[in-house]
Amino acid sequence: MAGEKAAMEYGKYAYFEGKFVPIEDAKVSIMTHAFNYGTGVFEGIRGYWNSEENQLYIFKLKEHYVRMFKNFNLFHITLPITMDEACRLTVELARRNEFRRDMYIRPIAYKSSYEIGPRVHNLKDDFAIFNIPLGDYVNTSKGLNVMVSSWRRVPDNCIPARSKAIGIYINSALAATEAKESGFDEAIMLTQDGFVSEGSAMNLFVVRNGQLITTPVTANILEGVTRQTIIEIARDQMQIETDVRPVDRTELYIADELFFCGTGAQVAPITMVDRRPVGTGKPGELAMKLQSLYFGVVQNRLSEYSHWLTPVY
Repeated sequence: MAGEKAAMEYGKYAYFEGKFVPIEDAKVSIMTHAFNYGTGVFEGIRGYWNSEENQLYIFKLKEHYVRMFKNFNLFHITLPITMDEACRLTVELARRNEFRRDMYIRPIAYKSSYEIGPRVHNLKDDFAIFNIPLGDYVNTSKGLNVMVSSWRRVPDNCIPARSKAIGIYINSALAATEAKESGFDEAIMLTQDGFVSEGSAMNLFVVRNGQLITTPVTANILEGVTRQTIIEIARDQMQIETDVRPVDRTELYIADELFFCGTGAQVAPITMVDRRPVGTGKPGELAMKLQSLYFGVVQNRLSEYSHWLTPVY
């Protein structure tokens, strides 16, 4: 019964230890190094269902794996498969799981040795993928009420935020829980120097006087695939260039618009920050236009961006 419940909530199958297995068999030991020390790297990738075409499209599959494989170098991870093979396995798993709705893909490369001791060298590496159905991770229509977290974003010389390392997400979890237990929807995190970094698990854009602004990679942000997508869509479809620069905390309070973006968040407008209205206190015009364009792109409704999509069926 538990296995049936898992298969309904998640995909029926996972890729685990070099083969496709039933999801209930994809288990790691309590002794696994990554379980004990967070030694691994993951990705978050979305698939979008287009009911008119009866097709599931995976968004920027290759771009996500390019980021993941580059980050392996930070943690001495070497896999016995290539990037192209990882892409092929991801599509095959999605096909086997037969999703006909929006879904989420989680590949994980991790230290699978049964050893005690914090390190990343001389350990066995393994690779796994699982799928879950996923709609909105945060509300993308009414606008989010957020706070500036008391938890600072971890700096690059401690744990590189650009890496999507498993262990780093305790930093995100503390900020997100603080926000939600304080009555907010989400958190905005600052760097150790007090500049704006990003959300708990999503990048941030600011709009001032018609100018689109986002924080730089040196602000300890994830080098977001969706962030880069928004920059390109704004330039190509709206002739708006993005100013990538440091952002002061007080700019959040005088911004015309704010919005999050990311694989989970997609494009999510922010209407309150630290109990202050953002702009008119309603989802911003530019954010909603970019959101509409983004959904058009990922659902294959803008043909010039079809090369960003990988069909499953």
